[in-house]
Amino acid sequence: DIIKKIMKKKLFFIKIIVFYLFLNATVIAKESNYFNEGMKYFKKKQFEKSKILFERDLVFNPKSENAYFYLAKIYGQNNNIEEEEFNLNNVLLLNQKNDEAIYILVLLKIKQSDYNQAKELINTLDLVCKSFCSKKSELEEKLKNLTPENAKNIN
Repeated sequence: DIIKKIMKKKLFFIKIIVFYLFLNATVIAKESNYFNEGMKYFKKKQFEKSKILFERDLVFNPKSENAYFYLAKIYGQNNNIEEEEFNLNNVLLLNQKNDEAIYILVLLKIKQSDYNQAKELINTLDLVCKSFCSKKSELEEKLKNLTPENAKNIN
């Protein structure tokens, strides 16, 4: 009799724990809707509001490749090169095959006159490209204008 009571109490306790974990997962899932809300503002070009929501998404989902990517786009719009590059590098840490992030990073490196890094990224783009393969010749032309011989003439 005592053993049955103890087992019933343990089973009841386990049910409470499972219920609590289920509720907790539901709350986290609801809070992780920040990315979708951020996209709504991003599409309306309300970048400050979307930036805050993307950053919140990263709090709950630090591996959100898309949140980093759209933050990079926002920082690019605001000419904040350091933050743009930081977020693009985070995208590539999470997904080395994100060809759009590589493409934007190549453009950024060309803008910074970083010939070696731009060339290396173009080679990487060549290996992983899906939707930005057609842009490779454009990048190579821009890179050619940045060759060490021509870099002195670029302002």
